[in-house]
Amino acid sequence: MKEKIKIFLESDLLEKYLLGATSREEAARVERYIVMYPEVRKQFEELQENLEAYAKLHSRPSPEGLKARILQRIRKEDRGRRKIRRYAIAASVAAFLFAGSSYFFWNQNQNLQDENTLVNNRIQNLEADMKQQLEDVRNQFIVLNNPQTKKFYVNGNEKARDLKAVAYVNPVKKLSYINVRNLPNLPEDQCYQMWAEVNGEMVNLGIIKKIEDKDKLLALPYGENAISYITIEPDGGNVSPTVQNIVANISY
Repeated sequence: MKEKIKIFLESDLLEKYLLGATSREEAARVERYIVMYPEVRKQFEELQENLEAYAKLHSRPSPEGLKARILQRIRKEDRGRRKIRRYAIAASVAAFLFAGSSYFFWNQNQNLQDENTLVNNRIQNLEADMKQQLEDVRNQFIVLNNPQTKKFYVNGNEKARDLKAVAYVNPVKKLSYINVRNLPNLPEDQCYQMWAEVNGEMVNLGIIKKIEDKDKLLALPYGENAISYITIEPDGGNVSPTVQNIVANISY
């Protein structure tokens, strides 16, 4: 360790550090040695004292009038700085106003873009709905007017004797519809729900409500040897059919 300190002290790093001539890495090393090793700190303080003494020994009196010229220069520069500061403040205010107006217009543009996106989404949804409705109307026309369509009359059992419906099945176009023409009244806490068993899987077709349009057709999922059911369920519908409450079934 002593050899290491000796090598360091014999180098000129302390002198270079005092004169501000060291690199960042060298300065960090010098500062670390000053803190860690008393011998280095002592020599550093001695060098400082010697440098101060040398500076005082070789100092020269300042020229006459230098102080006045320096003060005059400072005042002049101070006036210039104040003027620049006023311009900077004015520029800052202008920049702030410009930034504020830019943000306002950006925000307005962003709002317009958001509204435009919202409108476009609504238009796309409407177009999709219209396309689906047109497709449904086209399919209904095919089912009702195609000679290959088969018609099945459906009557309710003893739990819903007045239930009457007609199922339309077209095996060529693979389309199925049902027209529920009459639904018996139920208590307020019950509803009719339709199901379809297609390829062994039970599909919920939703709640059937009384409708004014007696000719309205409801789409059924098509499947070979498919069976549809109408059941009585609690108000709001059920996740699976209540088998004992089946009031009608349609095999096609």
